Formats: sequence, C-alpha cells, structure tokens
Amino acid sequence: MITVSNLAIQFGKRVLYKDVNMKFTNGNIYGVIGANGAGKSTLLKAISGELEPTKGTVELGPGERLSVLSQDHFKFDEFTVLDTVLMGHSVLWDVMQQRNELYSKTDFTDEDGLRVAELEDKFASIGGYTAENDAAALLSGLGIKEALHHKLMAELSGKEKVRVMLARALFGEPDNLLLDEPTNDLDLETVEWLEDYLGNFEHTVLVVSHDRHFLDQVCTHTVDIDYGKVTLFSGNYSFWYESSQLALRQAQNQRQKAEEKRKELEEFIRRFSANVAKSRQTTSRKKMLEKLNVEEIKPSTRKYPGIIFQMEREPGNQILEVKDMKAVADDGTVLFDKLSFNVEKNDKIVFISHDPRAMTAFFEIINGNVQPAAGEYKWGVTITTAYLPLDNTAYFDCDLNMLDWLSQFGEGNEVYFKAFLGRMLFKDEDIQKKVKVLSGGEKMRCMIARMQLRGANCLILDTPTNHLDMESIQAFNNNLKLFKGNVLFASHDHEFINTVANRVIELTPNGIIDKLMTYDEYIHDERIKELREAMYGGGN
Repeated sequence: MITVSNLAIQFGKRVLYKDVNMKFTNGNIYGVIGANGAGKSTLLKAISGELEPTKGTVELGPGERLSVLSQDHFKFDEFTVLDTVLMGHSVLWDVMQQRNELYSKTDFTDEDGLRVAELEDKFASIGGYTAENDAAALLSGLGIKEALHHKLMAELSGKEKVRVMLARALFGEPDNLLLDEPTNDLDLETVEWLEDYLGNFEHTVLVVSHDRHFLDQVCTHTVDIDYGKVTLFSGNYSFWYESSQLALRQAQNQRQKAEEKRKELEEFIRRFSANVAKSRQTTSRKKMLEKLNVEEIKPSTRKYPGIIFQMEREPGNQILEVKDMKAVADDGTVLFDKLSFNVEKNDKIVFISHDPRAMTAFFEIINGNVQPAAGEYKWGVTITTAYLPLDNTAYFDCDLNMLDWLSQFGEGNEVYFKAFLGRMLFKDEDIQKKVKVLSGGEKMRCMIARMQLRGANCLILDTPTNHLDMESIQAFNNNLKLFKGNVLFASHDHEFINTVANRVIELTPNGIIDKLMTYDEYIHDERIKELREAMYGGGN
C-alpha cells in the first residue's frame, strides 16, 4: 500500500499539482495518464523517493518493499544479466553477498557459523533457494534467452537491456511496483505475457503507459493528471476516455435536462460494465467497476490533433499485386520469402513478423526505396500512396523551419500550410522552429501533416504510434477506422491494430500466413498458432 499525503510538486513558479491525497491499495493496478508535461513520471519519481516533493509525504505499508523500473540502461553494465535481476530484491542480494563473503573465509570461526545460520534462515524465508530459477523464468518470459543470462549487461542490445530491467523490477514480487512505460521496445507477444503476469499480481502497481490496450487489460483504476490536480477514478483507460468524451458532449449541450443526463450516464455505465465482463481482464476479481461514478469525470483539457486523411481519388479494383517476393537483411537473414498476395479494395492490412525488420523491408520495397532479393510488385493505376517510414531522420536533415519544410511537399500559400500544421497542434511561434531541433513526437506530427497533404487513397504506415502521445495516438486511431481507402501498416500498439485491421498477413522466412480477420481473432485461433510454429520451424 502507498499513502500519499498533501503532496505538492512545483518547479520554480510552475505548479504541477498540489494537495494530492490518496491511497493506492493492494490488489489494484493504477494507470497514470495525462498530457505530455502534466507530471506523470514526476509523480512516480516522488513516490519512489528519487524526487523530493515540494510538500507532503509518501509512506509505504509497514515492512513493505518498493520496486521501480529503472530507466538507466547502462547502470549495470559490469554485472551479469542474472545478477542484475537478483539485485532488484536488495534485501535478498545483501544476504547473498554476506553469505558468499563468510563462506569464502579461510579462517571461519564459531561466530561466523552462528552468523551464517542466521543468514541461511533469512535467505530461506525470502525465497533465496529458488531465486535464480525465479529470475531465469522472468527473463525467459520476457524473451531473454538462457544463453544470455550469464553474459554482462554491456554485451546486450538496447532492447534486450529494456527487458532485463523490467525483469529486475518484477523480481521477488515486490509489495509496491512503479512502472514507467514498461511496454516500450517489447513485441506484442511479450506485452501479452506482461499483461498476464500483472493480471495475477496481488500487490500495488502504478503504471505510466501510452499503450491503451495494455492499460485496459491490467488497470483497475485511472489516475488522471489534469486541471493541475491528480484525481483517482475507478475503471480503466477506455472507461475514462469514453466517459470524458460523454462529459464533453453533455457540457456542450447545456439545454439537456438533468434527468436525461442522468439516464445517459447510467446507460453508459451499464454498457461499459457489460463490455468489461466479456473481456479477458482480471477486473472481475478486483471489482474494478464497483464504484464507478461518471459524474466525477470532467471534460478533459487535453487537445487532440486533427488527423484527417481524405482521398482525392477513389481507388479502382486493382490496388497492389505482390508476386514471389523475397527480402534478405544485411546480415544475410532471410526476412521473408515466397510472398504473394493481392490487396483488395477496402483492405486494411496489418503486417506482423517475429523479426520487425521484415515489415520495414517490405514497406521500403513497395515504396521503391530498395530492391527485393526476388519477386516483383505492381500498383494499380488509380492508386496514390502516402508513406510514414520507421526512420524519418533523413527528412529533417536540413536548415528549414517547419513551415518551409512542409511547403516542399505540396502546392499552396502560407495560410494553406499553416492550417495543416495547426491541425497537428503547432502554434504560430512553433512553425518558425528549425526542423532539425524538433523532438521525436514533433517530427512524427510533421510527417503526418505531410501525409495529409497528399490526399492518398492508400496509406503505408511503419509503426505509426512511435513517439506520439496518447492524444495523437487516439486521434490517429479514430481517423483510420473511418478512412475509406486502403491501409497497409505495422504496429506494436494492440488497440491500434485490432481496431483498424480487417486482415492480417504474417511474414516468415518460409512463406506467409494471410487471414481475413481481426488481430484478436488471429492470435487466439489455435489452428493459426500451430501454423505459425510450423512456419517458423517450431521456434519463436
């Protein structure tokens, strides 16, 4: 349990929030949401003790342990992977070090023997004898193969380190767990593993994430940072989002009678409760919806960008034909082979693979940027495309300001281009900034504005939610669901995939799996699971 009392955080004259009083209790998972800069990560730092609050206190339950997902991926470079995870339980690690030091003594005394006996009792009581197996199981669940467990952290890739740090935070089932963006750099299958793990976690968790599906799957409560306040609600992200939108609509309709509002709110709660009951969440055990009260939720002050893709031309019946295509990575790995399919009208296809380089290679090929190792493709004569690449670095390697940069990609006057930038929430003072100094999120919003200029009837998106905040992801997602043209995309965002795609194509070194169904249907179909194992040669 975590008790926050009269907490206030202020930087100079800027007050993030004050008078924060709330308890985070065992068996519940709290999703912390808010606009960029609202103070989500700051709240976790104040609770962990990394940041001294301006005012107030944070207390844990008596004798409870707190674990935090570290963002410093170089801190443990001189330690082995397994030891890094074990160090996540500081009490256990300290006992282990003391034991090892005593056992290594050449002049072992009776007093040492008594001390060792005490340490052995404590070691057993905190799970020391199964600790290495438990740590190894966590690592394996997060995709870190056994061959890496005894290597130094310095030898791992950045993405591998992310997974080890997550295993370190989870190790030993801490009483209180703080997770800041835990799904970053995890593939969809590993995210699902983490969802299941947290679904059975009986302690207290606070999590910051831009992954809406992840928040919906694991969270029992939502902590919303808005209006300079921190407010706690029962329910997950979708409940908060839908209810805040309902509150906004009701606020805009001032003439709506109080009784009509009440009925609308009650119907909303009934509908949401029914949807949750049918999901695979563990929220029934935690009674997530016990104290829902929509009237407590105000319309959000967040601003959502205007992401609106409009086709200048209706697509014909011939969209894209791919025949016997093969791609090979620079290291000689076959990314996919025997790739043959036709894109049909109204198809919104998500491409997936165990090797994410496969999707990027395919998109680069069909955009004419690289040549396939074999095979060919042909676009229909009516098709116009807009491409959002995984790596947009080359687009911003110039000294142009934002307005002049966007003007390269279309025809129109200054007002015309300002309108597109304005939709993406750039203010007048923003558009004079040099594009080379923009943040990752700002560059993504510029690229999306560039795509909208094209009026394309086929969108090609390589991991489009990278660097975007929750509001931009939500707006992007909402528009793609309504878009009348074709969408070919890859993503790590489960909600984005499941609500946009109506067809799944999996790229493997031994051919493809091509199914006309939603992503959820695809990953839970037992026959497809068997087929996937066979296509990858029985491995993962």
